[in-house]
Amino acid sequence: MGIKRLVAVLMTTLLAGCAPAATAAPGAPPPARPVPAAAYAVGVRTFTVDPASARPLPVTVWYPADGGAVASGRFPVVIYSHGLYSLPELHAGLTARWAAAGFVVAAPAYPHTRRGAARFSRADVRHQPADGWRVIRHLVRLDARPGDPLAGHLDVARFAAAGHSAGGFTTAGMFTSGRSGRLRAGIVIAGGGTAGSFAGPAAPLLFVHGTADRIVPVTVGRAAYHRTTGPAYFLSLLGQGHGEYLTPGLPGFDQVLATTTDFLRWTLYGDLAAGRRLPGNASRPGVTAIETRPAR
Repeated sequence: MGIKRLVAVLMTTLLAGCAPAATAAPGAPPPARPVPAAAYAVGVRTFTVDPASARPLPVTVWYPADGGAVASGRFPVVIYSHGLYSLPELHAGLTARWAAAGFVVAAPAYPHTRRGAARFSRADVRHQPADGWRVIRHLVRLDARPGDPLAGHLDVARFAAAGHSAGGFTTAGMFTSGRSGRLRAGIVIAGGGTAGSFAGPAAPLLFVHGTADRIVPVTVGRAAYHRTTGPAYFLSLLGQGHGEYLTPGLPGFDQVLATTTDFLRWTLYGDLAAGRRLPGNASRPGVTAIETRPAR
């Protein structure tokens, strides 16, 4: 079975019985389009943002597809950030499934923290939130570019940021004061906060963390969770480490997929039913536990 067919089958199971929401999440504008009730096939493309600059950003994009082209309509966008020594394609188990659920997912390969970087530097993570915003600005321009396959298909008023490990810190770093209102929600996986993060307008945040993570201790993620001011969720992977739960077929992956998809549907599509489902889909005794906190 090919990857597109596999993703479609899995996401059809996940989304079965989901009717379009009639109203938006509290404080959010009405949905840009009906909430998808079935899975899409998934297409993939790549391009480079600012190829002639000192920080060119190769970007991999997963998108809802129909017959080899982008599916009709406009789709919210998720910026996904990889961790140290990683690459966007190594996260396709999650990102392709988000695309099947009705999101465009754009994942930059950061110049000095990706696998195979000519000059690797852990300290360069501090520059990556700005890179994430460069990708957002590029996609806004691309949506209006005549002839581009994605033109007219991006809901450029509805972005989320997500990332694993160093990419989780990158995601947190995008939520600063003075940011554009285009960025509506964030998912921090095995990461934590940075200086200045969560200082801007309140936004929904979802934290995902293994309770036995030895690389980024769960206390780091929980400290960031307690700093947020918007609605927040903390999904614990019980007894797990730094990210094995991101691998399809391993314990916890189904709960991470269901929880993150519900969260994105609620925050970007205004799907109230997804928000109500989230705590139940997140919980599996002995595998996961979910904590929720309203805005404050």
